[in-house]
Amino acid sequence: MRPIRIAAQLHPQHGDYAAIRNAVTATEELGYDIVYNWDHFYPLYGPADGAHFEAWTMLAAWAEQTSRIEIGPLVTCNSYRNPQLLADMARTVDHISGGRVILGMGSGWFQRDYDEYGYEFGTAGSRLRDLGAALPVIERRLDLLNPPPLRRPPIVIGGTGEKVTLRLVAKHAQGWHAMFPDRAEQMEPKVAALRHWCAEEGRDPADIEWGLGVEPNDISRFLDVEAPQLLAMGFTQFTLGFNGPDWDVSAGAEWLAWRDQVNAGR
Repeated sequence: MRPIRIAAQLHPQHGDYAAIRNAVTATEELGYDIVYNWDHFYPLYGPADGAHFEAWTMLAAWAEQTSRIEIGPLVTCNSYRNPQLLADMARTVDHISGGRVILGMGSGWFQRDYDEYGYEFGTAGSRLRDLGAALPVIERRLDLLNPPPLRRPPIVIGGTGEKVTLRLVAKHAQGWHAMFPDRAEQMEPKVAALRHWCAEEGRDPADIEWGLGVEPNDISRFLDVEAPQLLAMGFTQFTLGFNGPDWDVSAGAEWLAWRDQVNAGR
């Protein structure tokens, strides 16, 4: 069985970069397994024109700042960068970090980003088709780069679409992030769909790390109600979201203790 891993997603909005940097240091010192940001240009909640920072330039700084924790975007919007360039960016940050980059990928959804920065929004279907076309290009470029990545950055695909997204997970991903569900039962049809597509693609679902988001202050209910179901389904990575201006990752201490207790008993 895979070990449980706990990630912190630092929403890069509504605060100063110095505070984000301090939070990244704290995630590593507290023992989180992964620290994520997200790939947007404007805040997703709170004041719409509040402070916000770009994802991949930030990840390069995190790569220099840290020494153990894995880093990555949850998730990169496929629409915003040429896939060949994105592969090169991920490879470069992987070298800066000493081989700790996770390449989170998604098809994009936040229309304001597209409109303000001049990208074509298209439709949900066209964005998913673009993601499907980009993934093999990224994989080929990673094979061609000199020097190659220190480790092949694991591709994590975010989303739960049963017809297209989960087929892309089965075909290309080493990780799946199922976003932030309200109840464990919501994941049952998604898990069934992923297992179906893995069978179609000839992959063992256990070769993919399954993750989803949880609320930092919801641990009591989670342990009583959700955890047994989610672990039985196969989920082992849990992401806690933190917002500015403070990004108080110490709120996840109970989650880290739970991780250690469960992993010790496996």
